[in-house]
Amino acid sequence: MSKDAKLPDGRVLIVGLGNPGAEYDRTRHNIGFRVVEALADRWQLAIRDRQFKALVGAGTVAGRQCVVIEPQTYMNLSGQSVSQALSFYKLTPASVIVAHDDIDLPIGRVRLKLGGGHGGHNGLRSLDQQLPTNAYLRVRLGVGRPPHPAADVAAWVLGRFGASEQRAVDHLTEVGAEAIERLLRDGLLAAQGVVHPLEPPR
Repeated sequence: MSKDAKLPDGRVLIVGLGNPGAEYDRTRHNIGFRVVEALADRWQLAIRDRQFKALVGAGTVAGRQCVVIEPQTYMNLSGQSVSQALSFYKLTPASVIVAHDDIDLPIGRVRLKLGGGHGGHNGLRSLDQQLPTNAYLRVRLGVGRPPHPAADVAAWVLGRFGASEQRAVDHLTEVGAEAIERLLRDGLLAAQGVVHPLEPPR
C-alpha cells in the first residue's frame, strides 16, 4: 500500500500539462489541460491571466486557495513555469498537484501517486530538472498506447482521440477533476480509494 500524503496548509498549485496552440488542442498530450479546465469550470475560475510563462487562474477549489496554471512553454520546458510559480508563492513541491497524460494506463483510467520517475514523459522530466524534489502529487490520466507496438509514440500522444474514444475521454476529464478535488479535501490514500476503482465506459 502506498504511503498517505496530505497537502500542507496554505495555497496549492494545480498544474495541467500540455502544449499551447491550436494544432495541439484536444490531443492526447493535452488531456492535463482539459482536466484542469474542467476543474476550473466546476469552481468558476477563469484560466486566462498570463504569468510564469503560463495561463493562470486563482480561487477557491474544494475549500482550498488554489492557483491553476497551464504552462505555455511547450511540454519539454513545463518545469520553468512551475518553478517560477513556486518561487513567487514561496511554496514547495509538496503543495503541487500535476495532471498529465499517461500512455501506460488504458484510456479512461485515472491513477494517483506521490513522486516517482518521469517514465519518458517530457513534461515530468522538465519538472524533475527544475524542481528541488519530485515529491509532488500526480494525477495520471490514461490515454493508452498505440494499437501497433511499432507505432511512433510521439505521433500517438500528439494525435487526437478518435470518435470511438469520446465517452472514455469524457469520463477521464470528469474523474480527473474529481480526483484533484479529493486530493485537496482528503489526501492521497482516501482519494485513491475512491478514484482507482472507477471504470471507464466501454
